[in-house]
Amino acid sequence: MAQLLKLQDYVSRYETDLSRYPSQFIRLKKQQWVKIKQAWETGETSFPNHIPVETDIVPEKEKRFPKLKKLFKRKANAIEIPIESFDENRTQQDQEENFDFATPLHAQTETELKQRFLDHLLLFQLKWASSTVMEKSFVDRRFYIDERLKHFLQRFPDNYFLFYEPIFLLKKAPVEVEILLLTPTEIWCLSFMEEADQATYIGENQHFWTMKVKEKEKKVLNPVMSVNRMKKIVKQLFQLYEVELPIRKAIVSRNGFIDYPDAAVDLTILDQRTYGEWFEKARKTPSPIKMMQIRAAKALLDYGQTTAFHRPNWESES
Repeated sequence: MAQLLKLQDYVSRYETDLSRYPSQFIRLKKQQWVKIKQAWETGETSFPNHIPVETDIVPEKEKRFPKLKKLFKRKANAIEIPIESFDENRTQQDQEENFDFATPLHAQTETELKQRFLDHLLLFQLKWASSTVMEKSFVDRRFYIDERLKHFLQRFPDNYFLFYEPIFLLKKAPVEVEILLLTPTEIWCLSFMEEADQATYIGENQHFWTMKVKEKEKKVLNPVMSVNRMKKIVKQLFQLYEVELPIRKAIVSRNGFIDYPDAAVDLTILDQRTYGEWFEKARKTPSPIKMMQIRAAKALLDYGQTTAFHRPNWESES
């Protein structure tokens, strides 16, 4: 499961300690999967109030704040957005940063169990990408049902870092881009063309391309401008932070076709004919998280715009 480092301009806990959270995410995910699978195999219907999980030390300045707990409300075949409540029996670190599940997940097969586990874990991903111990951002509800976001988070490996529609603050001006996928060995600037199923996009070296769906035609913005802008931003930040990683550009249409014979040699076209092969190759990347990847992530996070508020109960206490 890829890690969501930045979502639009929301505050992310990866910004607070990039040296800790990537490895902590992988560790907690593995621990929780073992717990969930064992409960499913033994037919348990409830968990103890707290199952010990390996955690990191909480800074002293954070220990004085009230304690919060993440809960899942579960219906028969649905999950709801997690809410916060108080639990005097839990430490702040446990409640804010562990992937604890209120009850075991119900499933008929192990494959179904894995999908339910990933669906629940997606909510924790959004939590981590929109809050820290002291701050929180308002999350647009569309992200909870965003198919593209779910695809990248659930189907790419843990060593991939995702920047989803991030907003960079460059020369005091906010600049929103599409998707940046940071791997241990390179970074992909991705622009999507998925307006309609089975559409064909005719590329031109003009401001607009042509989208054809059956007998209908429509002008759409040239996606090359988007990937070029992303690459320019990433290149500038990488130079500033002395990051040495290849910067790739790709135009993606998972549900359609792209016809662009004049595409530059450094531009990859990923449509119905080629996306599957690229995707499978990406999923099999054996390399672990690398220091250069962490440095690249820091460069992008440092220049990301953040809009958040201090949690009211902590403000009143301080």
